[in-house]
Amino acid sequence: MILRRIARPMLATVFFASGIDAVRKPAGRAEMAGDFIESSLNALPPNVSATLPSDPATLVRINGAIQVGGAALLATGKFPRVAAIALAGSLVPTTFAGHPFWQETDPAKRAAQRTQFFKNISLTGGLLIAAADTEGKPSLAWRGKRKANAAGAAVSAALPFGAKAGTSAWDSFVERTHDGATALGEKSENVAEKVRDRAPELAEVARERSVEFADLLRDRAPELAELARERSTEWAELISERAPELAEAARDRSTEWAELISERSAEVADRLGEKAPELAESARSLAATAQEKAQETADAGRRRWRKAAS
Repeated sequence: MILRRIARPMLATVFFASGIDAVRKPAGRAEMAGDFIESSLNALPPNVSATLPSDPATLVRINGAIQVGGAALLATGKFPRVAAIALAGSLVPTTFAGHPFWQETDPAKRAAQRTQFFKNISLTGGLLIAAADTEGKPSLAWRGKRKANAAGAAVSAALPFGAKAGTSAWDSFVERTHDGATALGEKSENVAEKVRDRAPELAEVARERSVEFADLLRDRAPELAELARERSTEWAELISERAPELAEAARDRSTEWAELISERSAEVADRLGEKAPELAESARSLAATAQEKAQETADAGRRRWRKAAS
């Protein structure tokens, strides 16, 4: 916009001139700002003030260089918002150190210093407006809010059932879940009501089916009995044919088992002999326990009998 191309160099002119003068001739400004610089350094923490130059002339030159650089950037439209903020910052020490009108006793000098002080305040306001100028583009805050809304909409769309307008994604999810549960309850009630209405009809159908099935069994009973007799005759013939073979196999197996038992009997007897004392001790312990339990039961019976008799 043509207005910005004219207004920015006009606003930068005073800083360009003041910055060059401060860089070239810092003595006068350094003398005026000496007390302010000293009090400012004393107010800072020692580890911070130790890293800063304490020479007033050096600090005046640094502030002047900032004003020259910021004025050049603002006039050319290169990083104008950053340049405006830098120039506004450079005005703070210049204003309070160079124009302390409240310390002047001479009315004329006091009035001149007050004019320069409020001129710098006005320049600071203009610089802040320039720092906020986005040249018609959306601000960072607006763009950040738009990105946040887009991200929220994407998250809401990814959640089950979507999200209603004006509600958070979680509130919408809970509301949809509640609606689904309510609808499911209504459906189950309708189904139960229909089952209750159809119960007599279903019972009648079941009775009719059972009668048909019983009639079918009665009709097929002779056929099933004949089939069973035929199967039993076949199985009997098969068993009679396989009987010698099964008997021979049984004799072979019995011989093997007898040999195995005779081989293992000695081992089993040894193990029983080893375990006999332990088993006897366990039997005695169980007998003693049983005797104690019997005695307790008898005592309890006698106590109950005596209590009932009294």
